[in-house]
Amino acid sequence: MKKRFMICLAVLCAVVMTSFACADSITLNGTMIPAETSVVYAPVSGTADSVGMEAGQKVVAGDILYTMKTQKVYADRDGKVSGIFAQPGDDAETVATQYGAVLYIEEDAAYTVSGTTAKAYNSMETKIVHPGETVYAVSPSNNSRSGKGFISAVSGTGYTIEITEGTFLNSESVAVFRTEDYAYETLLGYGTVSRKDPVAVTATGAIVKIAVEDGAEVKRGDLLMETLDGTYDAWGENSTEIRTEIDGVIGSISVQAGGNIEKGSVAAEIYPTNRMRVEAAIPEDYVNMVSEGDPVTIELTADINRHYEGTVVMVSAIAGETNEESGVTYRIVAEFTPDEAVRFGMSALLTAGKEDEQQETQEENPEQAEDGESEEKTGDESSEKKHRERPEGMPEWNGEGERPERPEGSRPGKSDGAEETSGETVEEETAEPAESTEGQ
Repeated sequence: MKKRFMICLAVLCAVVMTSFACADSITLNGTMIPAETSVVYAPVSGTADSVGMEAGQKVVAGDILYTMKTQKVYADRDGKVSGIFAQPGDDAETVATQYGAVLYIEEDAAYTVSGTTAKAYNSMETKIVHPGETVYAVSPSNNSRSGKGFISAVSGTGYTIEITEGTFLNSESVAVFRTEDYAYETLLGYGTVSRKDPVAVTATGAIVKIAVEDGAEVKRGDLLMETLDGTYDAWGENSTEIRTEIDGVIGSISVQAGGNIEKGSVAAEIYPTNRMRVEAAIPEDYVNMVSEGDPVTIELTADINRHYEGTVVMVSAIAGETNEESGVTYRIVAEFTPDEAVRFGMSALLTAGKEDEQQETQEENPEQAEDGESEEKTGDESSEKKHRERPEGMPEWNGEGERPERPEGSRPGKSDGAEETSGETVEEETAEPAESTEGQ
């Protein structure tokens, strides 16, 4: 009976030890989430020209997220660029306020003539001039100062000539003819030469590109500069290509091709891939088993051969969802370094805590429990043999003097009504009285 009790006790202890070991660790169902979110803010207002990325796409630092559509400024006349006062990144309106223009163009027609028909040849043909007609001007004092142009405006007897060819002195008087040979019958009157002012070229928004150089000859329709709405934060910043600064995955992108975007608004969110986290819900009964800074093991549900070592970075102090199966739960988050196999949103098993050393030892040495059981059994038998009860009626003997005789009807190793234990024991007990008899 005693042996059976000891065996049951050993089994019960093993069960208790196993349960205790299991209570030292807990495995939770988790989900991969970003360790952080990198926000891309629009550096300048404007219109998105093209968007090259979408949510869920992997990117590396330097990839183009989207490009901005620029406003283009073209030359409206032929001439020479004279003075460029802005650089890429400048605000065009600020520059124009300070210098009167972003740049100037000196026209090929550098002079104008303000004339009148008051002293024209006395005929109906010379008293009437027409806008756009070609005319010829010459200095009465020096025939070498001559040129041609066209009538750009007419007002009553007065008219304005745009000189397209030739050289004159500012403010000098010239005669105007309808023919190139300066025939007197084609005299349209007289006028005064004026130096034509350079044409100011202005724009609005941030300058992203100056397409010409100072002193360059331009034709009508040539590109002068490109701008964007708004202003940049830093001087010299002028890119129309908004790029990523880190490796990661596009979490969201708010820009659409052709859509307007305001400076400082969120253009995109990127999840870095050099660090990830696992988020799980831990039942209330186990929440005190885990603390921030504890090591954890992470295993991909889709690939049990993928294991990662991580660290608990947060155990919520506020209860989360409550359900019938788990009861009250708390949020636990662990961080780790992933590899190419890990993706955001993947399912994972998060194991917190560690197995009890004694349990691990029992698993490594399954014979240990059996050996202990054998020792207990041997000890029980030895104790039972050592403290076997004396037959009823037999006096106690302390080993000195002669051994008392057994009462009639009693046998060694046997109590009243008991069976013989073994032949060897009987032989040993019967031998001792014989020796005692010889001594007497």
